[in-house]
Amino acid sequence: DSIVVYQAYSPAIAAYAVEHQQFGGSNFSFDRMSWIKTSFAWMQYRCGWNTKPRQERTLAVRIKREAFNSIVANAVGSRFIEELHGTKENYEKIKKASQIRRQWDPDYIPNIQFQRLERRAIQLGLRGETLRRYASEWIVSIEDITPYVEEMRSRLE
Repeated sequence: DSIVVYQAYSPAIAAYAVEHQQFGGSNFSFDRMSWIKTSFAWMQYRCGWNTKPRQERTLAVRIKREAFNSIVANAVGSRFIEELHGTKENYEKIKKASQIRRQWDPDYIPNIQFQRLERRAIQLGLRGETLRRYASEWIVSIEDITPYVEEMRSRLE
């Protein structure tokens, strides 16, 4: 039971991840938030079909479904909601303490000139111990799908 999420990285980070089937190495930072995306189209919108610096390779990361469910369940939204958080100060405390950020972004039809859809796509920011667990123990497999991305990009141009 697993789910695929997408991430775009530099060639060095991607090569290490595929070879070791986990994230790490000298180029990967555990000191920053790392964002996973469930939408392939949203990932390509963000990385410009792998044309942006340090986002030249797209990885399909298959993770355990129970881990993904836990990530979603423990995520703190990226927007203050008074009914949920009470005060902005309380929200900032909750957000600062959380290792997982949830953000809903526009989803897109995969195209060179992306067309925004009405639906939203979730992206989840991971840091701290959650990122460490994601990077090693929750991964089922990591596949470099850059050749597929490049083929799609050329077909759409």
